[in-house]
Amino acid sequence: MTTATTMSITGYRAGTWDIDPVHSDVSFSVRHMMVSKIRGRFATFTGKIVTGDDVTDSSVTATIDAASVDTGNHLRDKDVRSDKFLDVEKYPLWTFRSTGVRVDGDGLVVDGELTIKGVTRTVPLNVEVNGIGPDGSGGTRAGLSVSTTIDRNDFGVDVKLPLDGGGVVVGDKVQITIEIEAILRKP
Repeated sequence: MTTATTMSITGYRAGTWDIDPVHSDVSFSVRHMMVSKIRGRFATFTGKIVTGDDVTDSSVTATIDAASVDTGNHLRDKDVRSDKFLDVEKYPLWTFRSTGVRVDGDGLVVDGELTIKGVTRTVPLNVEVNGIGPDGSGGTRAGLSVSTTIDRNDFGVDVKLPLDGGGVVVGDKVQITIEIEAILRKP
């Protein structure tokens, strides 16, 4: 439920921000064997945030190298990269392009188009602004926590691995969590 069209963010500045991959993280979790969750991350990604005079006039673009998936298990990662799941040889990059930003309570929602395996779907990203301030190099940094949940089937990652007695090896819902540290470009 949107409660306002604008919000006050301490230190907010209009400009172009580059996502710092060294201080950012793109992670996910998915149900495994119906009893636990497996966590993973993508090691290689890039992104740009352009903030407008009003936060709702902002935009985001990002790219993830699908082959950089890391679940902490080499054999599982090889399987996830295969054509059975992500098919990284054919679809090496995932992209996100925002289509709008809206205020939602104390946070923001960035609506956009996520493309995985050549399939594009509309996805809302819930955004919490953690802070904006100076860094030790005379620049300005912003910290954001981002989350969403997608259904992997919507993106063509629809392999079914049934378990004896019911259920599946890999769940359909994938929780995505992104921690962003972005650096404001100097004029």
